[in-house]
Amino acid sequence: MTWWSLLVALAGGLLILWLVLLVTLWQARPDDLRLRDSLRLLPDLVRLLKRLAADPSVPRGVRVRLWLLLAYLASPIDLIPDFVPILGYADDAVIVAIALRSVTRRAGPESLERHWPGTPDGLAAIRRLAGLPDPAPDDHASSA
Repeated sequence: MTWWSLLVALAGGLLILWLVLLVTLWQARPDDLRLRDSLRLLPDLVRLLKRLAADPSVPRGVRVRLWLLLAYLASPIDLIPDFVPILGYADDAVIVAIALRSVTRRAGPESLERHWPGTPDGLAAIRRLAGLPDPAPDDHASSA
């Protein structure tokens, strides 16, 4: 086997691995994920992630994952380049949704509510993105 055929085989294997990862991310996306809504919430979402990552009451493993997520979002290197229409930003939204689900499992939905800097409608969208049910109407009354 020559170095050329080895290089082609390696590139083909990496391409197949990348495609499998894309399919896995697409299947793991929340059912009601709306890219446009996710992009509109991005500034508040980044502030939420920073606040959660800096909160010492959040478990250390969760904070580490959040800092890694923030680094990934800030990085110019993506699974799908951002110049690819629609899919370029969809991978970021899917990864954020997966991370939010993981964070809420470990830190609890109260952490999201305590650190959310945006509007109540935005929080409702973030709760849906994280796979959380909408709170019952008396939950807001008892916390007020």
